[in-house]
Amino acid sequence: MDIQKAKEIVVEAGKQLVSSGLIARTWGNVSCRIDDKRFVITPSGRAYETLTPDEIVLVNMDDLSYDGDIKPSSEKGIHAQCYLLRPECNFVIHTHQANASIVSVLGSDINKVEGKSRDIIGDNVPLASYGLPGTGKLRQGVVDALIRSDSKAVIMKHHGAVCLGADYDEAFAIANELELVCMKVVYARYKMLTNKPAETFKDICKYAVDIKRRGEIAATPLTAYDSERVGGAIILKDKAGENVQTVALDGGCEDSALPIELYLHKAVYQRRKDVNYIIQSDDEAVVATSKFTKRLRPLLDDFTQIVGTTVRRAEFDVSDAGRSAKKVAKALGRRKNAVLLKDNGAICVGPDQDEAEAAEMVTAKNCKSHVASQMFTTAKTIGMVDSLLMNVVYRLKYSKQKK
Repeated sequence: MDIQKAKEIVVEAGKQLVSSGLIARTWGNVSCRIDDKRFVITPSGRAYETLTPDEIVLVNMDDLSYDGDIKPSSEKGIHAQCYLLRPECNFVIHTHQANASIVSVLGSDINKVEGKSRDIIGDNVPLASYGLPGTGKLRQGVVDALIRSDSKAVIMKHHGAVCLGADYDEAFAIANELELVCMKVVYARYKMLTNKPAETFKDICKYAVDIKRRGEIAATPLTAYDSERVGGAIILKDKAGENVQTVALDGGCEDSALPIELYLHKAVYQRRKDVNYIIQSDDEAVVATSKFTKRLRPLLDDFTQIVGTTVRRAEFDVSDAGRSAKKVAKALGRRKNAVLLKDNGAICVGPDQDEAEAAEMVTAKNCKSHVASQMFTTAKTIGMVDSLLMNVVYRLKYSKQKK
């Protein structure tokens, strides 16, 4: 394929990855084969929304050398092996899609893919063994999975998926079909345990809460607000963006016309000078997790990188709003980007809206994996040493590349 044309296609694919929700932030990568010896791939740590063809990197398959000063994706070795092992493959996307992420923590292949999905993906989907992002161990796990299966998709443990297609359209069709296949795995397990079909993921959430919950649900549900720090003020808004209020950060919260949740936002801003945007997550999986988990541990790489090695839970008591809000802010800590609100979802934070949205997205995905994993005995969390290493590398190096 012509190099310039391939670069333009990769740029388009990167934007589609973001809009489709198959990745978070700059996670994931896209490549296109040029010939038997070269491919082009997305760069490391750059936003897909503003990516240009000039930033797409030409890489040699045999030694992973590349042209120019722009660094290619750290997973370039995985893409090279996909092209070397699958001559019919001309397009590769590595995603962090939600349902494949759930299955990635369960510890086994997906066997006996049926019907239309089998025609698209293959009759099974292998699970690659775990390795830290960007490492030879991660690459070797994908290689081993490709060798032992003829599937067009590989699930990467605690990480995401790799989808291989003859072209752009097939690669994305495989990624979308993989989401359906992975959700069928979760729903099938629910039916086996309950003898009832799951109509939506809410059924899975209710099951997890019912079997894990200890004690009563909080009597006062909170309203989920988002907010932004602008100078010395807090701009508080509901999820529809209709009820917008501006309040002085150093002012009081006693006015009965103000939402009680303002105490939470103010306490976080006062404790965390680096936080300028807050999202109260009312995602169904996050709310369910906040009802039965006191400490949320990482099941997924991107969660431990963006949010932290663990997330604590704290209760916001509306009858003692000022004091309990400070306890929530303390539970958030100095370097974590989320805290669970007992029975009421989570607070996710960032230095700007983009970072807060990324924290909320991966928190929701980790919670979804956590909820589903309650039905399986094989799910394991990522080890503390690996989690700490990934979080430190992200904070000190990777997050700065995006800027």
